[in-house]
Amino acid sequence: MKIEVLGTGCAKCKALYENVKKAVEETGTCAAVVKVEDIPSIMKYGVMSTPALVIDGQVKFSGKVASTIEIMGML
Repeated sequence: MKIEVLGTGCAKCKALYENVKKAVEETGTCAAVVKVEDIPSIMKYGVMSTPALVIDGQVKFSGKVASTIEIMGML
């Protein structure tokens, strides 16, 4: 599984990244968690507000910081 956290490095983007890492660890999911910070790569997904979460190429949400529990439900 590939999980991408899209964002330019703002505080919310960092918080989402940490929540994703925690959710992956708590569920024991085998996943590569990647931060994507460059604008052209973010725009490929059609995301207009960050942070955003992409799981296996599908945008799950954008514009908010999901809790660890919310992310665990998506995994």
